[in-house]
Amino acid sequence: MENAGLVGLSRQIALQRELDVVANNIANLNTTGYKADNVTFGEYMMPVARANNFRGNDRLVSFTQDRTTWLDQSQGPVEQTGNPLDIAISGNAFLTVQTPQGERYTRNGALQVNSTGELVTSEGLRVIGQNGPIVLQPGDRDVSISSDGTVSVREGASNVDSQRGKLKLASFEDPRMLQKEGTSTFRTNGMQPQTPTNVRINQGVIEKSNVRSVVEMTRMVEVTRTYTQIAQLLQQHSDMRRTAIQQLAEVPA
Repeated sequence: MENAGLVGLSRQIALQRELDVVANNIANLNTTGYKADNVTFGEYMMPVARANNFRGNDRLVSFTQDRTTWLDQSQGPVEQTGNPLDIAISGNAFLTVQTPQGERYTRNGALQVNSTGELVTSEGLRVIGQNGPIVLQPGDRDVSISSDGTVSVREGASNVDSQRGKLKLASFEDPRMLQKEGTSTFRTNGMQPQTPTNVRINQGVIEKSNVRSVVEMTRMVEVTRTYTQIAQLLQQHSDMRRTAIQQLAEVPA
């Protein structure tokens, strides 16, 4: 394949990758605690432009290189729900949850109580407290989650608060280095969790996805148009080459 075709193909592969990321962001527009993905591309200068390694007057050929995908860990908009089990974290911190693969971290604060009384996320993952899972009793009522993550209830007819645990929060030096598992759960990728500071728990609200719908839709249109333009350019190049071969074949011997 000629250089023009290879350059165009490298750009189309990068655009396809970007389109996949944008489409996934849009699909999770309403996913609680979801963090948008972004892609970074770079230029790769091919040092040799010809297969026989003879440069002559050839210039370096510029290809598109898919470098990395990174997380946008900015805080999403907060929505008032009034549900006492819904929480949103203000600041650099994550809830600690238990998965079959071990402890993971999430900003999904749409909490529920499962059939055994354990506090879980909307995905069914157990929320971990500082002393283990947080379990509510059948007679518990008036659940209160304080700004520091302490879970309190009132038992039966009692008007005295009883504590059921304290949320185990974790922060990371660079949250963008966390690696996704599922839609709103992350693993550390080798980083050590730290004790968060300047963090507040807000009850009765949830943090929605930080995907900006208008921006993502605009990106999707731009990617689609660019992909089409490159496809047309490659087709024109192929047509010119075919025409040239046909005309050369018609030259009388």
